[in-house]
Amino acid sequence: MADNVRPESLKRINTPELAQAFIEEQIKALREQIGDKKVLLALSGGVDSSVVAALLIKAVGDQLTCVHVNHGLLRKGEPEQVIEVFRNQMKANLIYVDAVDRFLDKLAGVSDPETKRKIIGKEFIDVFAEEAKKLDGIEFLGQGTIYPDILESVGVKAHHNVGGLPEDLKFELVEPVKFLYKDEVRVVGKALGLPDSMVYRQPFPGPGLGVRCVGAITRDRLEAVRESDAILRDEFAKNGLEGKVWQYFTIVPDFKSTGIKDNKRTYDWPVVIRAVNSIDATSATIEEIPYALLGHITNRILSEVKGVNRVLYDLSPKPVATIEWE
Repeated sequence: MADNVRPESLKRINTPELAQAFIEEQIKALREQIGDKKVLLALSGGVDSSVVAALLIKAVGDQLTCVHVNHGLLRKGEPEQVIEVFRNQMKANLIYVDAVDRFLDKLAGVSDPETKRKIIGKEFIDVFAEEAKKLDGIEFLGQGTIYPDILESVGVKAHHNVGGLPEDLKFELVEPVKFLYKDEVRVVGKALGLPDSMVYRQPFPGPGLGVRCVGAITRDRLEAVRESDAILRDEFAKNGLEGKVWQYFTIVPDFKSTGIKDNKRTYDWPVVIRAVNSIDATSATIEEIPYALLGHITNRILSEVKGVNRVLYDLSPKPVATIEWE
């Protein structure tokens, strides 16, 4: 059987019992593969890398070193959650890299979406490689590859941004969930004791909020994206939409319009709300948010987020629109 073909003996993991059996099997396999050597993992805080981290912690403990790179494009509270869960609760060896200024300085004035993605991807690789070279005795690289990544692309998982590591870092890959689908990874994550906010984390683009701060990224507009997104997620959670809607977020485009605040004219940005339902992201429908809730979210954003004077709701399905704006 080919190395990248899901084994026929692997049952669909859809119960806690099957997840526990998978965990025990993987712990044994990871110990056999890694032995007494050291392994490195880029820990984004997404469900795939988090599940791999939790499996490796159970299998090899302090032989694992996790690197969490904060590039300034994460959602509100995400870096703090990674530190709390993995360093404080699971006692992992976690290296936290504050690279916010480094990333945002490189992105200053860059408006082309593809160029932004390339800068973010390259800078992540550079930061991760720098941290890897500081460590001695690393022989393995943990990856959050899942089965759709193998089916849809060639090579290592592109959105984890470690596929382009320098050739002198000759790591052997460790990919314990590479034959699982996303829903199975979530079941395993739940069985491993990861928090629901991490296990059921929404799909999140590799460049993070960088593609939701449309156009050239500025720090103040990026903060408007982060704060408005936090308000939207908070209100969806309070109103029973957190598990009902597949993906929801805000966008702040790079244009302004006039408004009135405190009897003075303003010239500020709009916030665009996007809420869609999808099965596989190839198509998407629009979630009908109750009008009263939309009004409440709008009032919160306009009163709590600096530099904003309008809130819009994107009613465009996919196709013709895409889910993300960039």
